[in-house]
Amino acid sequence: MDFVLTLVNGLSLGGIYAMIALGYTMVYGIAKMLNFAHGDIIMVGGYTVLIFLSINPILAIVASMIFCLLLGIVVEKVAYKPLRGASPLAVLITAIGVSYLLQSLALIIFGAQPEYVIIADLGVLNIGEISIGYNTIITLVSTVIIMIALTLFVKYTKIGRAMVAVSEDKDAARLMGININMIITITFAIGSSLAALAGVFSLLKVPTITPTYGSMPGIKAFTAAVIGGIGSIPGAMVGGIFLGIVECICNSIPELAPYTIAIEFLILIVILLVKPSGILGKKRREKV
Repeated sequence: MDFVLTLVNGLSLGGIYAMIALGYTMVYGIAKMLNFAHGDIIMVGGYTVLIFLSINPILAIVASMIFCLLLGIVVEKVAYKPLRGASPLAVLITAIGVSYLLQSLALIIFGAQPEYVIIADLGVLNIGEISIGYNTIITLVSTVIIMIALTLFVKYTKIGRAMVAVSEDKDAARLMGININMIITITFAIGSSLAALAGVFSLLKVPTITPTYGSMPGIKAFTAAVIGGIGSIPGAMVGGIFLGIVECICNSIPELAPYTIAIEFLILIVILLVKPSGILGKKRREKV
């Protein structure tokens, strides 16, 4: 029974990591850059929920997604678009700078003390001897719906097919009349709104937030994206679920619990040694 509960919690946590990882993998697959400020979008979404929560919880969630969507667009336009032809190192340093900027602004506005963000008390579902929180069930079901919707969006919509084309070959996509800048902006918008939603589900699990709230989930989600195959949407899903299950299993074993983070990164190292492109990643030939 305990293993079933651990597995369900792992799937729920993995769904949160997968939603965050999708932002990393979509931006990398299309813009060929690593947006290390992505984790801090989660934090911004959490504080947005805090601001609007006294009005209405649903409004707070919607406001969080809209604000993070707009923030993602602004960050892309202001910080990353001018560096479109710059070296990867310059883009990476800029991403780290944006990350610290967002954290510092949150620190100035809200202070360093943790804020409690109790969105809703959803209660517990009892199935025999197993007690599963409704927040866990909602997170799991929502994740599945979002993953299916995103997969269908990419596969069957005009914008989704344009995203695939840009990720495969930017020059060819440009020749076919695809607006590369618009596609990259849309990608940032989608990834940022998913990060906000992931932040909401995280707050349902642990209802406290600080200016560094998104740092560790962001790093773990990036790890999940690399494990699954960075640049691959199914890879982000697989990597997120895998990492969430591993984390919950390790935390359920007292002897392994203190070393959970070390074990997660050890798995990352092993997978990169065995299959550098990740579980579902594909090797790509670089143009010379």
